[in-house]
This record gives sequence, C-alpha cells and structure tokens, in this order.
Amino acid sequence: MALLNFKKRETTGPKPANAQVEAFLDGYSIEVMPRTAEKVEDFRALLPEGTRVYIAHIEGTPIEDMVATAKRLNADGFPVMPHFPARIIKDKATLGDWIARYQGEADVNQALLLAGGVATPHGDFDSSMQLMESGLFGKAGFKRLHVAGHPEGNRDIDPDGSMSNVMDALRWKQKFAESSDAEMALATQFCFDAKPIIAWADSLKEAGIDLPIHIGIAGPAKLQTLIKFAIACGVGPSLKVLQKRAMDVSKLLLPYEPTEVLADLAAHKAANADFNITNVHFFPLGGIKTNATWAIENGGASGRPADAE
Repeated sequence: MALLNFKKRETTGPKPANAQVEAFLDGYSIEVMPRTAEKVEDFRALLPEGTRVYIAHIEGTPIEDMVATAKRLNADGFPVMPHFPARIIKDKATLGDWIARYQGEADVNQALLLAGGVATPHGDFDSSMQLMESGLFGKAGFKRLHVAGHPEGNRDIDPDGSMSNVMDALRWKQKFAESSDAEMALATQFCFDAKPIIAWADSLKEAGIDLPIHIGIAGPAKLQTLIKFAIACGVGPSLKVLQKRAMDVSKLLLPYEPTEVLADLAAHKAANADFNITNVHFFPLGGIKTNATWAIENGGASGRPADAE
C-alpha cells in the first residue's frame, strides 16, 4: 500500500477562464532555444496566432542554428525576437553579420538586447547599452528592441545587493528609448511572488521610467527544477514562495503552476488601469508543450492555439 497517494492533476481541456487572467495573458510571449524548438512538431497547435517567440542564445550555440530556428518560426506566422547577448558577440562586424542574417533569412525586425550570462566577454561588448550605441539596429530598421529588467535585483550588476547600478542602466535605456524610433520594453527575469513585482514596477514609475514591462513568469515545472533555475538565475525574495511550497509534503511532488502569481498580478492590473506591466513573458522551464497547455487550459481566448478548430 502506498504511503503517499498523491493524485495527478487531471487534464480536462480548457476551463472556464478567470476573466482577469484571460485579459492579462492576451498577447503573451514565450521563450525557446534551438534544441527545445526541435522537439516541437507543430507550434501552431500550441501557441496563439501572432505569439512573439524569443529565441535564447546560449553560449556555444552556432548562429546558423539560431537563424534556422527563427526562419522556421517566422514561416509558421510567429514574430521572432532573438537574444543578442553582448558578451558573446566578438565585435561590431559580428553584430552586423548576425543582424543581416536574421533579417535576410528570417525577416527578423526585433531583438532582446542583454549583457549575457558569461563572466568574461568574448570581444568588444560587455553590455546591452554598447549594442544600442553601435547604431546597427537603427540602421537596419529594427522596429522593436527589448532590454532586460530585474525586479529582484541582479548580483552580477550590483554585487552589494542594492539596485543602484541596475537603476542607472534603466535611466540610460529610458533616455535611449526617447530618442529611438524603435518601440522599447523591459523583459524581466522570472519571479514567483506578485508583491515584490508590483513594488518594483511602481518604483520604476516613480523614478520616471515608463518603459512597458513584460513580466517574466516561470511556466509549470517540477518544483526541484524551478528551485535549481531560480538559484542559478539569482531570483531573490520570491524564491521563498518555492521554499515554502517545498516544505509542504502535500505539494512537494506536484508540479508548480503559475496560477497564483498570475491571478494576483491580473487582479492588480484590473484594479489599476495604468499599471505598467503590459504583457506576460513565459519561461517554459518545464517544457514548451507543458507551458502552452497550461495557457490553453487557463487563458481562455488568450491561450487558444492558432490552429484550434
């Protein structure tokens, strides 16, 4: 006889949607890598029409694989936003070559610019600001540029645990946005608790930073997987949400789902029309299909796949 008889969550298809969550998920985006995208047979059976798909560029991934993934997604009707991690781009010529390949082969006109997770730069760049200063994205006519946001700080940027350098960088990016023809937004690291997210978003507004925020949300995954990623990515105070869950034996073996954090953020958005979080960006840490299925089941019209009958 089993000592712990946990019931698996039944998958019964779309549920009656929480109207606030449905509205909040409208226009959500999701992240893939070339190797994870290869495992997906048909994106149109999973993602809503027009979903923006970020392609994460991990150190060591050939640019050819990145461009091929972008080409496939674009052909399926999904706007593609590849990562441009400054620290793995050797020089301005390499940056120009990447832009030309994405544009020429995959019709890409938007990008996420970030420093990148490597400690030692491979060449001339070490920050997203340097990529913007190159002028190459403007010259190529990119219509949208996203930059990184850190609701719970970033120890690589502020080793003392403050938000000083992060805020200085955001002020610089705000000024750049005011002089750029491209639409700009902040795409953030994932968090698990709405309260620090709301406080951070409000603090940006008070500081005069009005870039729209696309909030990072971890998709459904095993608890152990999420804790591993959260620690590796430097997730701060909201990690306590996972730690508390890990101490509850009734939840320990069940997959984490972002239902609570999204419901809380959606309710705040519904009550505060000027709330500066405008979109949800999913990190599918438990798999793209798992994440998309959750959105289909919980997002109402906002999760309906492109090829849904």
